[in-house]
Amino acid sequence: MLQLFLSEPTWGEYDKNDESYERRRSLLGELESVIWSLLSSEGRSEARLWLCNTLSSIRSISPRRQRDLFVRLLRSKPVKRHLASQLLQLIFEKQPQKMGSIIAKRSHNLETFFKGNSVWVFVPYMGNPRRILQWFSNFSVAGDLEHGNGAKALSRFAFVNRDICWEELEWKGKHGQSPAMVATKPHYFLDLDVQRTVENFLEYVPEFWSSNEFSESLKDGSILLVDTKFFVNLFIDIMYKEDLEEVWDVVEEFLMEQSFSFLCHHLLIILEEQDLRLFLELIPKYLKSKSEVFAFDNSSEWLEIILSKYGGSSTIDQLVLLNAVTNQGRQLLRLVKEEGSEEEKEKIQNLVFQLCESSSCANDLASILGEGLKMKPLELITKLGLQSWAIHFRLSEEFRTPESWESLFISNGIKFRKSDKYALLHDDEFPENSESDYNGRSSVRLKPKKHRKHKKRRREDFDCAESYENELVDFNLSNNKLDLQSKARNWLLSTDGYSTTWSSVDLPEHLSKHCFITWLKWVFAKWRVCLDP
Repeated sequence: MLQLFLSEPTWGEYDKNDESYERRRSLLGELESVIWSLLSSEGRSEARLWLCNTLSSIRSISPRRQRDLFVRLLRSKPVKRHLASQLLQLIFEKQPQKMGSIIAKRSHNLETFFKGNSVWVFVPYMGNPRRILQWFSNFSVAGDLEHGNGAKALSRFAFVNRDICWEELEWKGKHGQSPAMVATKPHYFLDLDVQRTVENFLEYVPEFWSSNEFSESLKDGSILLVDTKFFVNLFIDIMYKEDLEEVWDVVEEFLMEQSFSFLCHHLLIILEEQDLRLFLELIPKYLKSKSEVFAFDNSSEWLEIILSKYGGSSTIDQLVLLNAVTNQGRQLLRLVKEEGSEEEKEKIQNLVFQLCESSSCANDLASILGEGLKMKPLELITKLGLQSWAIHFRLSEEFRTPESWESLFISNGIKFRKSDKYALLHDDEFPENSESDYNGRSSVRLKPKKHRKHKKRRREDFDCAESYENELVDFNLSNNKLDLQSKARNWLLSTDGYSTTWSSVDLPEHLSKHCFITWLKWVFAKWRVCLDP
């Protein structure tokens, strides 16, 4: 039977020259090589994404620390334009008014935005038609209060400054409109030739671009949607070339307000390899120290401990591999089956079988643990992760029946209770007025007329269901109820204090993680004894 090594061995009672130790160490090295070969080719981007997802579940970083972490990454050299671009787009989407207020103070700079490309510098009266129409053409029949931001700014400025700019308004009709006429019938603005009018303002009315009317129209940040790429580039220049404190204040505030999970999901996935490596080098400084945290309730917590203690000595490749075999066992198994060559699949299967031989004894793993104290910490932890994934693989491939699972529990000292989660009906749940016939079908007394109306349909439904009898359920005629086939059995286990119902689908992942966490606790406890004063 498969040995899960859940009983802590007696430290030191092993022979480091034992052949089983050398054999297991060699097998783990070979398994690491094959898995890494697969991850570094077909599955590299996916494995990186797995690591980012695990990092996003870290909970111990405070809002101030996460702000400092990402700001330090943003300010590192070379300039992180790609990261800054993604972050600015998130701010534009969630808090556009904060950037809009900054643009409003620099409204005069948007004159060039509506002029368009620099190729038109020698023809200043021409503008960018798309930008002009999208921002200024949103006039409403209802008048000023319903005009869009750009149209409202244009109409209000025109009325207030009609002595200097009314002649620059271009109308689509045969003749222009007077201020008095438009004031009484504001819907006349719908006849304004917006593009030609704004081009006239670009050439002859420079006062408009610094006016209060135009500035007010920008404050809610909706201007950012006209050309997001332009404004992203504009703010990147303001951040890195001008180093404007006001923009960095908005960025820092946003980084504090969002959850660490949100930031990781949206920012880490777009980092270049060297930038992700820098993030992994920086993050240990912002995690709680080893004296503050010593828990293993979920995958992110033990990863936090590893990063806080040994992150500085780790490489991105080590963490990608370790995360894949410990936190993403099921996904790694799928990757092997879908992307691995036949040679790789066969080799992994053979290595897993040898690592999980029933002849393995506790001292075999004890030697790895004992000698591992002399290794680099991440090297030992990775070996334990590889052994746990080998168990995951073996459980997924070979354990199919409830009897095999229960035999595994018993042989490895795991207490269990059978769960009735999927029972269709208990004996004491039959309604008081129900009756059962000898065909195994229970029915409730109904009014005769209604019963006859649906009798034919119910008979057809039952005949259809009966064809699936052998696949899904077994009719128990002795007690007049439906019993689930044994293969649908679920269990409550002592591994998690009987808190969750486990099925055979989820057991390989749960048990392999439980093994890894158990071994890791032993190792960390031993390291604390050896290293702590």
